[in-house]
Amino acid sequence: MQSDHKLDVKERILQVAGALFHKQGYNETGINQIIKEAKVAKASLYYHFATKDELCIAYLQQRHELWKESFTEFLKNKKDKVVSSFDFLMIDNEENDYRGCSFLNMLSETTPTKSDIFWQLQRHKEELLSFFSTELIDEELAYTVYSLFENAIVESQLFRNQQPVLRLQKIAASLMNKS
Repeated sequence: MQSDHKLDVKERILQVAGALFHKQGYNETGINQIIKEAKVAKASLYYHFATKDELCIAYLQQRHELWKESFTEFLKNKKDKVVSSFDFLMIDNEENDYRGCSFLNMLSETTPTKSDIFWQLQRHKEELLSFFSTELIDEELAYTVYSLFENAIVESQLFRNQQPVLRLQKIAASLMNKS
């Protein structure tokens, strides 16, 4: 069992690495920067994470759980969870300065040859698609709305405003009313 001190160091490394990966990207974030900003020794980082990729996987796992908890909590009392999911996206845009999806951002910085990282990206998106499939039942409609949601993330990041989210939310609502 790890001591509280070691757990604190690990969490601090993860927190700093996660903030840096999200803000400046995986490839632009160096191990030395993480060590400096987390205020840990190099040996401490490598004690918890043997490689930068291993740190990335832990970050993606943690990011997935935090995102999923926030998403679920936000939608908990909403009547129309699908349409409200776009509202969640707008709040996320505001809170994260239109930085976009950590998983899509990481996708642009990795390849399928990094299978453990790639699997984390796929798992996150598969669970999001599963949410839409559960809510909408119709698999084709679910995939279409999921695709609109994903596009809303990318477009709002690109244009740094909520208009794409609002437009695609309206399209999703229209499609759901027709089904």
